[in-house]
Amino acid sequence: MSLPAGFVDELRSRLSLAEVVARKVTWDARKTNTGKGDYWAPCPFHQEKTASFHVDDRKGFYYCFGCHAKGDAIGFVRESENMGFMDAIKLLAAEAGMPVPAADPREAKRAKKRAGLVEVMEMAVRHYRLQLNTAAAQGARAYLEQRGMSAAMIEQFEIGFAPDTRGNLFSYLKDKDIPPEQMIEAGLCIAPDSGGQPFDRFRGRIMFPIRDQRGRAIAFGGRAMDPNARAKYLNSPETPLFDKGRNLYNLGPARAAAGKADALIVAEGYMDVIALVQAGFGHAVAPLGTAITQNQLHLMWRVTPEPVIALDGDSAGLRAAIRLIDVVLPLLEPGKSLRFCMMPQGVDPDDLIKASGAAAMQALLDKAQPLVDLLWQRETEGKVFDSPDRKAMLDASLKAALAKIEHPDIRNHYNAAIRDKRRALFSSQRPGKKFTPWRKNAPALANPETKASLLARAGNGIEAEARIRESAILLGCLNHPEIAQMLEDRLEHLPFICADLHHIANAMLGELHRITTRDAMVDHIAHAINDDPIAKLTAIGQVRDNPHLRPDADPELARKAIEVDMARQQAILGVMNEVREAEELAQESPDEGLTWRLDQARIAEREADSGGITEEDNSEIEAEAQRKLQAFIDQKIWEKKK
Repeated sequence: MSLPAGFVDELRSRLSLAEVVARKVTWDARKTNTGKGDYWAPCPFHQEKTASFHVDDRKGFYYCFGCHAKGDAIGFVRESENMGFMDAIKLLAAEAGMPVPAADPREAKRAKKRAGLVEVMEMAVRHYRLQLNTAAAQGARAYLEQRGMSAAMIEQFEIGFAPDTRGNLFSYLKDKDIPPEQMIEAGLCIAPDSGGQPFDRFRGRIMFPIRDQRGRAIAFGGRAMDPNARAKYLNSPETPLFDKGRNLYNLGPARAAAGKADALIVAEGYMDVIALVQAGFGHAVAPLGTAITQNQLHLMWRVTPEPVIALDGDSAGLRAAIRLIDVVLPLLEPGKSLRFCMMPQGVDPDDLIKASGAAAMQALLDKAQPLVDLLWQRETEGKVFDSPDRKAMLDASLKAALAKIEHPDIRNHYNAAIRDKRRALFSSQRPGKKFTPWRKNAPALANPETKASLLARAGNGIEAEARIRESAILLGCLNHPEIAQMLEDRLEHLPFICADLHHIANAMLGELHRITTRDAMVDHIAHAINDDPIAKLTAIGQVRDNPHLRPDADPELARKAIEVDMARQQAILGVMNEVREAEELAQESPDEGLTWRLDQARIAEREADSGGITEEDNSEIEAEAQRKLQAFIDQKIWEKKK
């Protein structure tokens, strides 16, 4: 019996070889590394005491270093169960939930035809590669050089060129005795509607060969050199070899690299993948000009349990990520999920790597958002929930989305996570305020009443001192964005007094996850405040002369300097707020609650987050806060002035 094209490959992609083999062996706990899909056990095919039988679950192959048995899941079942090929296929297909197609005697003939098409495709790969070295490809070579593509990458990805003529490839294949019908069936040539000689499908394009996970050339992607071309990128049509929804660009090499990286990056296109690989991210793949499909998700999960979807930072990229939610929710299982790395606005991985290097890309990947965050964003962003009706609509849409999750444990955990997010939203949102979950704003940095109160008027320089601290905190964060990212949660809750510095803090926090370099962040804030933030923050000599706040400062010392001022800010303003409330209480009833409020002020000062400050630093903070508190008491602010 012959099976349809791609059935066996899809079956392999849905199976975990380790799960199949586990029925027959006991894994060696000392040598096995389940996180990397690396399993070892005594061989089930010969008697031994040591664990020489190795399963590479990500590649789907086993090998015994003792008896040299090797194969895939199908071969293992055949050998261990003494089954024929079709019986093993039926057994494994039942486990994978795939119905076995009915017998089709014509399939053997189609398989032979596909083998012939693969040979034609390999000829086309070689021809296009040779064409890249011709005079006609000068513009293509210049483009690749301008995009920063090295000769090694051009060689590794077998990049070629299709000249802007109708019959270049057709003539070459015809000279190799390839029938025109085969060229057309392979998707390389097109038959004119009016009849006559076929013409080349790809013309005037840089050519990217597409290979399946077995390494066979099955299609091409072509990038137009003419900026006025109807399609910037053109892929091969569906053919007996190529189903774009069942393949991923660079899947074979990425599977091997993913074993070491313990990760898989899913980018948007060919150039992104090549840029990632050139920067050291060999574990990168891309869908082929289409939205990610269920079949592609299964391919990804065979490589790693939680691929990272790194989409371009534009509206199209966000729409693609949001569309993917409904595709993946029904498929979620323990060990099968996604994370999302949203690139900065208008930037793709290629742009980011060229501008800021591989470290900036890795920093974004490390902060990839879980799927539940993207779901929450889709349902809440830009919406107002200021009435019971609108809240009920949110509940209904979330309930409908979560109902798509078939696995009960996953669904329960998602329900719990959404409940937490819902509780946080409804407890903090003011009426009429739109919710923007991916742009985090710092809290109101000083209550208006504070400045108008007797406390603020009695402070005599509190705002000036706060400006020094706030300028130091922000200057250190701008010069060391990685420290700002580490301290993000504390910065969001840090009270400020100076409104202009508050504006800088909000601008920085709003883009902290998208902008990872100092210069880019300074440019962003300069645009937001219409002023030079560095000049503003270094206007105070005490801040400007602090060596620990400079860009070249030791990161650990810079972090410590920032945290010292954050702790002082928390302590002193905590005292201010507590005493202000004591003042208000004293005006209503001078003998009631004043002592308690002042005690609370001292507690607030002591419990302010020191964030790793030394004991000496804490003493300085406490002494300063105590002096100010004593000054407030000496002035008897609770007494009504005549």
